[in-house]
Amino acid sequence: MSRFIQDEIDIKIISWVLLPDHFHLIIEPHNENLSKIMKIIKLKYSYLYKKKYKLYEKTIWQKRFWDHIIRDEADLNNQMDNIHYNPVKHGYVKRPFDWEYSSIHDYKKNGFYQRDWGEKEDLNIDGEFGE
Repeated sequence: MSRFIQDEIDIKIISWVLLPDHFHLIIEPHNENLSKIMKIIKLKYSYLYKKKYKLYEKTIWQKRFWDHIIRDEADLNNQMDNIHYNPVKHGYVKRPFDWEYSSIHDYKKNGFYQRDWGEKEDLNIDGEFGE
């Protein structure tokens, strides 16, 4: 996800997960408007997805989005956990690492997550999160 977005927009993508009906991102925008960022992401991904699956009439994303300003390191870590656990929360997989379309794999490789994180029991991640 990050490669095709960062070529178009001056942002740093910190974490992400792509699900069938929505996605989550933590980004650090560099002089970019959030509405512009979301528009470009949705348009570019929709174009590539529709082209691949020949779905030219189908709408993929909702027009709105939810945002949250990260307050501190604890908030950042909590938001990242929520993003990475989202495929389990929505029932797509049993373990976060079984979901291919997520930045969790990079974080695991760099020692941020243990290999069994999120699979022993349902996580209760506190905070306000968009769906």
